[in-house]
Amino acid sequence: MFDAKLRPVIDPSLNRAGAWLAREGISANLLTLSGLAIGLLGAVAIAMEHYALGLALIVINRLLDGLDGAVARATKPTDLGGYFDIVADFAFYVSIPLAFGIADPANLLPALVLVASFVLTGTSFLAFAVIAAKRGADTEAHGKKSFFYSTGLAEGAETIAVFIAMALFPAWFAPIAWAYAGLCALTVIQRSAMAIRQFRE
Repeated sequence: MFDAKLRPVIDPSLNRAGAWLAREGISANLLTLSGLAIGLLGAVAIAMEHYALGLALIVINRLLDGLDGAVARATKPTDLGGYFDIVADFAFYVSIPLAFGIADPANLLPALVLVASFVLTGTSFLAFAVIAAKRGADTEAHGKKSFFYSTGLAEGAETIAVFIAMALFPAWFAPIAWAYAGLCALTVIQRSAMAIRQFRE
């Protein structure tokens, strides 16, 4: 929901940093994989109830996720890089709720429901992208991407805000997870309505 609005604000700084990293020989794929490793370590920290450390690693993960795209834009974006980026994102996204479920068994059901909602949201996102690409659709509302990014109520910015809230207030994980799972479900409905309008013929 807010991703497209944030792009003009954050992209200039990211692009400058990405151009510098590219000149230093740092590849986008290295940043993607490093970010994934740090994000998964954040999940491990949360599972061990080290919430402050988990929060710090989540923030670093998201910074590297922004920088990998900036480096790719400063060099040459590749299909392989786009593939790694989306796989790393979803691996990170599902790891955080699972970590809260491991940290406290009372969190397990809302954690699994949230993971399931991420799977549905991701499926609708990727299915929309595949069909949009088949039809030659294009958009740069979320910046220059490897494939079509459809807008939804629950996007990256909202997910990170939710993860930060969970890490700051772990006792409130369950209600936050239930609420965000509901928003993800609404996103699937919203995207499906978009598909009906755009892909009917």
